[in-house]
Amino acid sequence: MAANSRLTIAVHALAWMALAQRQGRDELTSDQVAASVNTNPVVIRRSLGDLRRAGLVSVRHGAGAGWSLARPPEEITLVEVYDAVEREPLFGMHHTEPNLECPVGKGIRPALGSVYGDAEQALRRELGRTSIADVLRETLQVT
Repeated sequence: MAANSRLTIAVHALAWMALAQRQGRDELTSDQVAASVNTNPVVIRRSLGDLRRAGLVSVRHGAGAGWSLARPPEEITLVEVYDAVEREPLFGMHHTEPNLECPVGKGIRPALGSVYGDAEQALRRELGRTSIADVLRETLQVT
């Protein structure tokens, strides 16, 4: 099973937009963002659309068109980005009902539901402690 990279792509795009903003470029095109992420601009536009619906970025059309942060990067947490781009829970249950005549099949959903819920809450707490500005700061220390 391939890892889901939607959150990583969205955070990368937002960090790049934050750096551009710091350098005096308020808007970036999806092509410019895609060049940094090294992916197709269509993937970026889809991600930026999710972020726009969540109020994290805005778009300007026409002359000087481009995408920009809707709030300061210090005020955008990774949990907000996660909520904007992830449509499914972190962990899922069986797609079909397990055999309820089996002792494991009967109790697996309640047992895992609790564990998965706790894991999701821990993830949300950790993501809520980190902002786009934090990610950008850490990123620039590496380069």
